[in-house]
Amino acid sequence: MTDVSTPSRRWSAFTTPVNGRATPWDIGGPQPVLVAIEDAGRISGEVLDAGCGLGDNAIFLASRGYRVTGVDAVPRAIEEAQKRALAKGVQADFTVADVTSLDGFEGRFDTVVDSALYHCLTEENQQRYIAALHRACKPGARLHLFCFAAERPAAIPVMQRITEQNLRDTVGRQWNITSLHLALYQTSLTPEGVRQMGTGAPETEVTSEPELDEHGRIKAPVWQLTAERVD
Repeated sequence: MTDVSTPSRRWSAFTTPVNGRATPWDIGGPQPVLVAIEDAGRISGEVLDAGCGLGDNAIFLASRGYRVTGVDAVPRAIEEAQKRALAKGVQADFTVADVTSLDGFEGRFDTVVDSALYHCLTEENQQRYIAALHRACKPGARLHLFCFAAERPAAIPVMQRITEQNLRDTVGRQWNITSLHLALYQTSLTPEGVRQMGTGAPETEVTSEPELDEHGRIKAPVWQLTAERVD
């Protein structure tokens, strides 16, 4: 399994200029799947955005009145998130942190959002990460996690995709999985942009025709997991 968990490698995987955007995940706002979760009343209390990247999800949640902390291993990403929050007049805390330990955050959060971080970690670090989230959360806390799904053909080149069994074995050790189903994750990529990105590496080849939004941007298949902290 490819190790993309270090800051430099994780950032470099997402900064190839495509269609004039800095990263394939920079869609100019929060993920629609996260907006739907918040609209449904499934976010509560103090929120951790784990692997917050450029901060748009955290900024959205803060704009809805939540106290939000965004953490990422990449200083450049945190700097950009802080700039975006300032530009929108939204108060959110952003800090550089190791998500596999989350030192200093013990017993703090009621909700965790993982928007495409989990699949960036090795299997060993996935286990450490899920344990760190458990320590950082209060009893009864809820986890919302999105990661690229191995059970659906790749619509975009990615470093690795996650199986349902991986999630049940790893997350299920310390969290009660209440929902796990396939969903679609918005990207800024178009099919032409993906062709321009092609690396030729077998593990990153596109193997299916992607589903597109109304602007011709690719929606990538992901696992959408919801789980509750087991005391």
